[in-house]
Amino acid sequence: MKLAIVGCGSRHSMFSESVSEDYPDRHEIVAMCDNNAHRMNIAAQAAFREGTNGVATYHADAFDAMIAEQKPDTVVVTTPDFLHADYIVRAFESGCDVICEKPMTIDLSSLKQITEAQKRTGRQVRVTFNYRYSPARTQLKQLLASGTIGEITAVDFRWHLDRVHGADYFRRWHRQKENSGGLLVHKATHHFDLLNWWLGSVPTHVTASGRRAFYRPETAVDLGLEGRGPRCATCAVADKCDFELDMDADAPLRALYREAEHEDGYYRDLCVFDEEIGIEDTMQAHIRFASGATANYTLTAYSPWEGLEIKFQGTKGDLTHRHVEVHGVFGGERAHAGKDAVTTELHLAGHKPEMLDVPKGEGHHGGADPVMLGYIFDPDNMEPDLYDRASDHVAGGWSILTGIAANMSIETGGTVDIQQMLRARNITLA
Repeated sequence: MKLAIVGCGSRHSMFSESVSEDYPDRHEIVAMCDNNAHRMNIAAQAAFREGTNGVATYHADAFDAMIAEQKPDTVVVTTPDFLHADYIVRAFESGCDVICEKPMTIDLSSLKQITEAQKRTGRQVRVTFNYRYSPARTQLKQLLASGTIGEITAVDFRWHLDRVHGADYFRRWHRQKENSGGLLVHKATHHFDLLNWWLGSVPTHVTASGRRAFYRPETAVDLGLEGRGPRCATCAVADKCDFELDMDADAPLRALYREAEHEDGYYRDLCVFDEEIGIEDTMQAHIRFASGATANYTLTAYSPWEGLEIKFQGTKGDLTHRHVEVHGVFGGERAHAGKDAVTTELHLAGHKPEMLDVPKGEGHHGGADPVMLGYIFDPDNMEPDLYDRASDHVAGGWSILTGIAANMSIETGGTVDIQQMLRARNITLA
């Protein structure tokens, strides 16, 4: 398979490295495309393979020319979220399939463009929901699908982002909803996709609330950061700020972003306490599903630790899963948890609670990434996927609809009927 990658920021490396290091005899990266020549050249050099003609580079304005000249079979889209739909549709129209980083897109108009282009062209997009492939999360799917706890009636799902990972969304392009859809789309697309997949259902109604409670100017004042600057690199009080991002001290960030600023003026280290930030850091949603189950979901971006907690209530008992990814942030350093920080408890009615053995995997995201990449780039040598983990435009669409509806609910203060929302815009997900 010949691949072209559009978007050469940090997101693209998972795909580029997998092709170059794990599957060089099966696939070839023929082109890179970006609006920043500095980052694009770094990406092209890293993907270069001996015995080939090298990796061609194209400015974003020449995306269509890249496809015409390099004739890739598949386009990998790893641009900022608001650009996904445009490149997906153009790739479809040019006869290419697509591998897209999550979220597939961020709003209803672009979702409609993708679904209509897919129907018109018959091309396919694979949205890379790597959390589905984690052995621990797959175990939950197997238990729930087999009816271990009976009919699933209610779910409580809490996701915690710590003050390093969480803060990062407030200094980059993600900080404006027109770029990312906010964390309820950009980040929670993973979580809502898991709910849809675990429950084998789709959301019907969403009621949500959200606000920016921590990453705001008042917090900076409380922390004694008067006189702060617009970005860390030039901030007069950066040396006493726990949220400082020193790109000059981080070789990959320096090469990829600090040294690329002259190309497009993109600053990777904007102040997390800026007034102009347009996304929430504290969000809750109540979700009703077509199956009859309901879910309460919470996402915070300034927790003292990082990980997830989820409890499934069923007619035969309940299933509780907890994953501590980071114990806490101490002196600016994240204390990553070990593999034993993942627990799953099964408690059936009339029985004592049972701690289950949780399967483990090697690699990023709890062992999920190597498995997912294997199914993408080497499917013939993978076991049959019994859990339907591959995600197309339909799964990609349903994963963002909860977040889009939640954003709408926050804005209006009411409950959003998702089917009514889709009908009003003549969108069909099938």
